Amino acid sequence: MKFGKVDNPGAIDFSLPGDDPETAWVLGTNTKGPDFEVYVGCAKWNRTDLQGFYPKGTKDELQYYSRQFNCIELNATFYKMPDWKQVETWKHKTPEGFKFFPKLTNTISHYKRLIEVQSEVETFCNAISNFEDRLGMAFLQVHDNFTPKDLNRLETTLNHFPAGIPLAVEVRNEQWFANRQVNKRFTTLLEAHSFSNIIVDTAGRRDMLHMRLTSPVAFVRFVGANHPTDINRLNDWIGRIKKWRNEGLQKLYFFVHQNVELDSPLLAAHFIRSMNETFGLSLKIPDKAGEQGTLF
Repeated sequence: MKFGKVDNPGAIDFSLPGDDPETAWVLGTNTKGPDFEVYVGCAKWNRTDLQGFYPKGTKDELQYYSRQFNCIELNATFYKMPDWKQVETWKHKTPEGFKFFPKLTNTISHYKRLIEVQSEVETFCNAISNFEDRLGMAFLQVHDNFTPKDLNRLETTLNHFPAGIPLAVEVRNEQWFANRQVNKRFTTLLEAHSFSNIIVDTAGRRDMLHMRLTSPVAFVRFVGANHPTDINRLNDWIGRIKKWRNEGLQKLYFFVHQNVELDSPLLAAHFIRSMNETFGLSLKIPDKAGEQGTLF
C-alpha cells in the first residue's frame, strides 16, 4: 500500500491520538462477552509481494497462507467483480476458522462513485455470500476525492446494503475528518446500521487515525513504513486494544500492510505474539519460513 507514504518516516510523530469521546460510549452500550474474537492477517497472499515467506516448493500460496494466518484482507475483489465459482475455489483452499475480508469492487466505489450501484452491490454480495462461514466482513473504500457533499450517495448505498453481509467503510478525503459536524453525520449513519468505521494508521495521513468506533468491532488497517518505528507503533496498538477490550470491544480485525510488503508477515507475527501474551489467546504464530530473517 503506497497510500500515506512519506520520504522520511523517522520524522513522523507516530503516537496514537486519544479516543474520540463517542468511542467509549459505543463500546459501553454493548455487553462484553467472555470471548474476544481476533483476526490478524496481511493484505495479499501472492509470492511476488511476500518474498521469502513461502517455503521452497510451495505449490499453492493461498493454501499455505491460510494455515499461517487466520484471515486475509481480500483486495483482489476490488479489481475484479468476484463470481461464485471463484469464491468457492478460494473457500475450499482454506481451513475451518479462516476468514476473508473482501473489498467492494472499484466499479462500485471508484468508477460509478456510488451512483445507481444497487445492482452491482447485490451481485458482489451474492458472490461473497458463497464464502459462508469463511466470510469475515466486506469493506467499502471510497475514492480519495469522494467528499462529504456526496454523503447522500453513501447513505443510499448503506441504507440498501444487503442484510446479512457485515460491512466496514473507509473514507479518505480530508474533509470527512476536518469538520466535527460532517464526521458526526457520517458516523451516525454507520452506527444506525452497526457498520464499522475503518481506522487507517499510515505515516502521511494521521487524520485517518480517528479512533472513532461505531460498533463493538475495530477494523484497523496498519501501514508500516519499512522502518524501525513499525515495531513500536504495533506495540502501542496493544495498549489501545486492551483499553477498548476493557470498555466492551468484542471483535478486532487487524491487517498489516507495508509500503513494500516484504516484511508484512514478520510484522504480523510480532503483533500476534503480543496479542497472545496480552490477552491469553492462542492465535497461531506464522512459521519462520523460507528465506525471511529478522525485521530491519
